[in-house]
Amino acid sequence: MKVIKRDGRKVEYDSDKIVIAISQANKEVGGKDKISRANIEFITKYIESLEKSTMSVEDIQDIIERKLMELGKFTLAKKYILYREKHDLIRKANSTDESILTLVRNANKETMEENSNKNAVLVSTQRDLIAGECSKDLADRVMLPERIVKAHYDGVLHFHDKDYYVQPMHNCCLVNIKDMLENGTVMNGKLIESPKSFQVACTVVTQIIAAVASSQYGGQSVDIRHLGKYLRKTYDKVYKKRYLGYIEKGLSHEEADERAKEDAIERRQEDLTAGVQTIQYQINTLMTTNGQSPFVTIFMFLDETNEYIEEIAMIIEEILKQRLQGIKNEVGVYVTPAFPKLIYVLDENNCLNGGKYDYITKLAVECSSKRLYPDYISAKIMRENYEGNVFSPMGCRSFLSPWKNEKGEYVFESRFNQGVVSINLPQIGIIANGDEEKFWKLFDERLELCKDALMCRHNALKGTLSNASPIHWQYGAIARLKKGETIDQLLDTPFSTISLGYIGLYEVTKLMKGVSHTDPVGEEFSLRVMNHMREAVDRWKKETGLGFALYGTPAESLCYRFARVDRERFGDIPDITDKGYYTNSYHVDVREKINAFDKLKFESKYQPISSGGAISYVEIPNMRNNLPALEALVKFIYDNIQYAEFNTKSDYCHICGYDGEITVNENYEWECPQCGNKDHDKMNVTRRTCGYLGENFWNVGKTKEIKARVLHL
Repeated sequence: MKVIKRDGRKVEYDSDKIVIAISQANKEVGGKDKISRANIEFITKYIESLEKSTMSVEDIQDIIERKLMELGKFTLAKKYILYREKHDLIRKANSTDESILTLVRNANKETMEENSNKNAVLVSTQRDLIAGECSKDLADRVMLPERIVKAHYDGVLHFHDKDYYVQPMHNCCLVNIKDMLENGTVMNGKLIESPKSFQVACTVVTQIIAAVASSQYGGQSVDIRHLGKYLRKTYDKVYKKRYLGYIEKGLSHEEADERAKEDAIERRQEDLTAGVQTIQYQINTLMTTNGQSPFVTIFMFLDETNEYIEEIAMIIEEILKQRLQGIKNEVGVYVTPAFPKLIYVLDENNCLNGGKYDYITKLAVECSSKRLYPDYISAKIMRENYEGNVFSPMGCRSFLSPWKNEKGEYVFESRFNQGVVSINLPQIGIIANGDEEKFWKLFDERLELCKDALMCRHNALKGTLSNASPIHWQYGAIARLKKGETIDQLLDTPFSTISLGYIGLYEVTKLMKGVSHTDPVGEEFSLRVMNHMREAVDRWKKETGLGFALYGTPAESLCYRFARVDRERFGDIPDITDKGYYTNSYHVDVREKINAFDKLKFESKYQPISSGGAISYVEIPNMRNNLPALEALVKFIYDNIQYAEFNTKSDYCHICGYDGEITVNENYEWECPQCGNKDHDKMNVTRRTCGYLGENFWNVGKTKEIKARVLHL
């Protein structure tokens, strides 16, 4: 029998611990109140006779108290209760010791593998993880209601980013980079004025990205359109200086103009190359206070209403060229970097239908075939879903709802997400066991529990002073509040979102209907489930005035955690808990054979419902020698789905130089197929984790999911 400890860990049942606990209480009573050794053994034998595969510590202690009272040992039972409470206090005062020490010893596998972009061996990363263990402990013991904590550990829901809950930190945001560049900002008490050139603007942007990342726990996005102005400034500044210089040397106006233009174009290209390189290398070499490179998305939109459209096109082209080349690893070989994530917007002018900027889209496709990014947003479909607007997700996939300021203008940049709580859909299906009446009743109960958990998130941020993160609240990333002012005005309206996540739509459909949600019967049920969640968040939004939204959870570690919890509680359920992971959000089962076009078309039905966050992918082979096929898929994305990405392989073995796909063997180890290398330190492996790329390897559940993925093209 396994015993579930209060922190969720499982240990082997040990009857000696029961004997010791009762014996300690036995020492404090006398005469007839004492219990015999035989009766202590009777209690341990009774517990063992229940023949349960698992029992919680609390259940075992409750049985001991009840048996002592049944034996008439009321005084002893009272002493045992006091003994239990005393040790509970000791445990609470000491509950992080083991998790922290195992982190330092590199033995805390679960925590170390939560994030595939954190190298948990580094002391800088360990410092963040250690702080996170303390935060989770305080959240469980002091800050969160007991029912929420219990629901989290029972796998009913997942309270995301509990390791940052003790501080007033939010999740993700769209950085108002336009305001910060034009009006200046302040970092570390130092004023940074508006840049006068493109390269300086790029440097300032990377500094802003690092500062923002260090004071929030989720992703951020930067719209590259706002750098177009500064590329033109570089050109104009050089042209003016050189033109006047040539005039002073006695050249005619025409000669001075021609030569000054040549010089300005040359300098602009130098600045462009150096500036983009600054962004790429700074982001991949900076280490934020949370122990990883900044989780940032670069949003690339060829918006022809923008007066700097030609400069924007140059910047996007240069970004794609440099990403296609890659970044050198420690042995000097170009490999695929995980960040920044790139999103390329498809519109009428670049959707491979004879548009002016199709040449850039062709470059984007070539880049995707080798480096996985960019991902693609269809401006056409997005306008249909978001009241005519086109804007970036916050980081990976978290989308804002349309919101207008007091002038009636839509605002997206400068907004943020307060946090996420995810519901475990498969567990509801397991308990309902095909009974729809039971399913919907339990579903509603758990949705209300998720709402309560989300309100904990919201209330924890209430009263936060702008001083807590000046870069966000005082100096333009989100707002320009006064020192000492609270951020409540940004929390209490749909200006910011707060998200209900979900996982395992495939599994819950299989449990309730016996088929995949790609089957017509399963599809009808799955859409009812999705719409039920959407109706719930819309109702909460109306009741509270807060920005509740439905969000397809990325679930890097959660796909494993929920499946593991349910397997321990309910055993091996074929095609559900036995495979070691649950399927992300509304996605088609990774093992299901379906072609790329059908998959994207099918999943496009779910994205508008999950408007607080959604992304779809297709798994593709090496397409570098068949780019027209990939271009056909990009054209399909433009016409059929809002947000999609390609998963291919981009690996390198340091030992033999192999640059094909490094595979997962039958023991779920990463292994070079050419030389058999299994040393993580001597290979570069980049995979789509769950919307963004990961390059520091994955937990066992995500590794199983990656291994199980089938090709769609």
